[in-house]
Order: sequence, then C-alpha cells, then structure tokens
Amino acid sequence: MAEQQLNLTAYEFEKSIDSDTLLNFVRDNFMLSVWSSLVYVVVIFGGQWIMDRQDRFGLSSALAFWSGMLAVFSVMGTVRMWPELLHVLKFQGVYKSTCYCDYMEHSVTSFWTGLFILSKIIELGDTVFIVLRKQPLIFLHWYHHITVLIYSWYSFAQQTGNGRWFICMNYAVHAVMYSYYALRALKFKVPNQVRIVITLLQLMQMVVGCCVNFYVYNVKNSGRFCAITYENIGYSFLMYFSYFVLFAKFFYDAYINPPPRPVPSIAEEKMRIKSKKL
Repeated sequence: MAEQQLNLTAYEFEKSIDSDTLLNFVRDNFMLSVWSSLVYVVVIFGGQWIMDRQDRFGLSSALAFWSGMLAVFSVMGTVRMWPELLHVLKFQGVYKSTCYCDYMEHSVTSFWTGLFILSKIIELGDTVFIVLRKQPLIFLHWYHHITVLIYSWYSFAQQTGNGRWFICMNYAVHAVMYSYYALRALKFKVPNQVRIVITLLQLMQMVVGCCVNFYVYNVKNSGRFCAITYENIGYSFLMYFSYFVLFAKFFYDAYINPPPRPVPSIAEEKMRIKSKKL
C-alpha cells in the first residue's frame, strides 16, 4: 500500500505552541509535576479534615461547568490526535506508531500533546469537588491523578514513541467520562449501564497500555530502534498494570458484588424528599 500524506490541516491557534519551547520548559521544570502532586495530597486530605467539621457543598452548577469544559477539551483532543495515529497504523504499522516520536513534528499533534501534558495539572481540580461535596475519595482516584501527571511529564521530557498511544487513549476515554459527569451534574438521568461502559473502557485502556509496553520491550530486545528507555518501559508497565488491578477491583466491588445499601431512616427519607423539591 503506497503511503499517503496525512491530511490534517492545523488551525492558527494550533500553531501557537512551539514544541521545542514546551519541551525545554518540561525538562527544566519536571519537579513542578512532583511538587504539584505533593501540594495536591496535602490539600485534598487537609480539605477532608476540614470538611469533616463542615456541611457539604452542592456545587452542581460548578461541577457541570468544570466537567463540561474538560469534556469539550477531551473531545477536541480526540478528534485532533486520533487521525494521526490511525494514519500511521494504516500506512506505517504498529512499529512506527510505538517507537517513533514523529507525532511531535506536526503542528496539530504537537499542540494537543502539549495541552495534554499541561491538562494533567488542571485535572487535579477534579478531587476538589469530591472533597467539598464530601463524597468518598478512593485510593484509585488520587493515585491515578498523581501518577499520570508525573509520568506524563517524565515521558514527554524523553520524547517517547509510544506516547501517541497513551495520549490518544486518554483523550478518548476522558471524552466519554467527563461528558457523563457533566450530564449527571446537570441532573440528567443517565442509564447506569453508561458507568459500566466507562469502567470497561478504562480497563481496556490499561490492557492496551500493558500490551504496548510489552511490544516496545520486545522491539528493543531485538536490537531495533525504539524511542524509549527500558527504565521508562518498566515505570509505564507498573503504572498500567496497577491501574488494571485497581480498576478491576473497583468494577467487581461496584457492579458485580456491591455492598448492600443501608435502609434510610425516616428523618433521612424526609430530608431526601425535601431536597428533591428544592
């Protein structure tokens, strides 16, 4: 099959980020991702301690706006990143898609890769809503936020070839996930099956992530070029495998063997009916 040029025209705003400038910024300021994560942990657990003594906040409108903006961002990232990955897969194969970082040479994909890296700091704000609304804060949630942020900056600084896979998958899953959150915050009755589909998509993402790491490991062992270090492969595999275990446990606990719901007291039921009327 003869190779064709990628037909992906960059908008003017997508030419506004210089990839070399951003690369140098991330390399020079990698510890920003670590310090952001440490501050994040202090804020969320300190916030929980404070909220134990406070009434919960509703924040439905704010949450709808927040999730809606992240949903739009993720949809746009999906639409702009996936054509390049599919093009490379079709005309150059899996090897080129996982071992070459040439996606950073295109204005469109370098722009959305740059925004992806920066967005991992912004997404830490998700947990603020959980804390202020006094919802359960599970280990999977904050562990996932921290490790994705630090690993994304670490890998971007190294310009890894398999990054296009991880970025594309993350954009696509987040497009569905944040859209769901936005609709729920807007009081739409979304079928419970959607939650199950989202968790299954996340599990599939982790399986593909592990497979990509296994593939690039074998490529490097064969002596062929691959733009990734063994150290990075190890970190990435451990991260994706731990995500798979945690999401699988969440899936089992939430959908297969959920705990029985406590029967509400008369006072609680009256309060629920009253809040619905409001």
